[in-house]
Amino acid sequence: SSFAILLLLTVVSTITTTTAFCPVVICPGFGNDAIDYQEPLEQPREVGLVSCLERRGFDPDQIYIVPVQRWDWIKVFTGGLLDVPKFYLGQAQPTGGGYGWYVQRLKETIDTAYNNNNAGNEKVLVIGHSAGGWLARAAMGDGIWNEEEQVRTAERIRALVTIGAIHQPPTDPSKCVTRGALAYTNEWYPGAFLAKEGISYISVGGNTIVGDNNNQQETNNNIDSNTILTEEQLKRRTKASRVAYTAYESVCGEGTVSGDGVVPLEWSLLEGSRHIPLDGVFHSINEAGTTLPTDRWYGAENVIDQWLPAVLEEAKIKTKNNNNNVAESNNIWNSGNE
Repeated sequence: SSFAILLLLTVVSTITTTTAFCPVVICPGFGNDAIDYQEPLEQPREVGLVSCLERRGFDPDQIYIVPVQRWDWIKVFTGGLLDVPKFYLGQAQPTGGGYGWYVQRLKETIDTAYNNNNAGNEKVLVIGHSAGGWLARAAMGDGIWNEEEQVRTAERIRALVTIGAIHQPPTDPSKCVTRGALAYTNEWYPGAFLAKEGISYISVGGNTIVGDNNNQQETNNNIDSNTILTEEQLKRRTKASRVAYTAYESVCGEGTVSGDGVVPLEWSLLEGSRHIPLDGVFHSINEAGTTLPTDRWYGAENVIDQWLPAVLEEAKIKTKNNNNNVAESNNIWNSGNE
């Protein structure tokens, strides 16, 4: 049962020796709230991404989330409307009226994490979810973090890992939902732009749902699976495919591609970064097209180990946590789901 899983995870977390590998900053995605990475959809804290990181040895006091509330995202539109004429012409910049508030908070959070960590000025691991991924790239900019204090971005950030982020505008730039801010980021800070200065880049994308705008509901006869799905599961699967079609079309211009249900796989893999495509992983904390929580999104307990070890390797983060405890945690979770 879910209660048993929760209890077992709590026990494991208490016996796992934790050491702060480095400070972490989580950058929420568009429409997300900081709470989504702590207690997603009012689930217990142990389910959240923050708790998953804690169980793998990151110091709870050194994990930060850019302080974003759900209602903050209305500023993209209210601020953008005042950004005349760039927002209207699709020439918005990430530091302009639409997204500038987010970039500023992101940089302030990274500075706080860097200055307050126990290790003493340890560089930060940045985890950018969805829009938080490309906005983190925008905040990292051309490599100048603080011009007045002559601080380079590479002196603050050790690695950027993006999960389900959009890394390029659609084939028709006029249809870009960011009104040009993503295109600007891609043009001026393309790919793993600061890798030459020592910052590691890892991009993680999902290969789970093929977009389909067909109104006909799926049946067990046309699904390549040994599992017989219930009527409700078939309805959800059909709805997810339709939602994915609409999302993919707005992101890249083509709806019948494969991705995580919101972002096409190809669009989520940043050029020059280490690519980690994952099968069966959803974009966010809920199943696509529903408000139902899922344990198959990037930050879930049984998904995070498909990408976090590669991040630690690329960022040259030495772990002092007992790996057996992490493995034990995974075994317990899997046995609890059988």
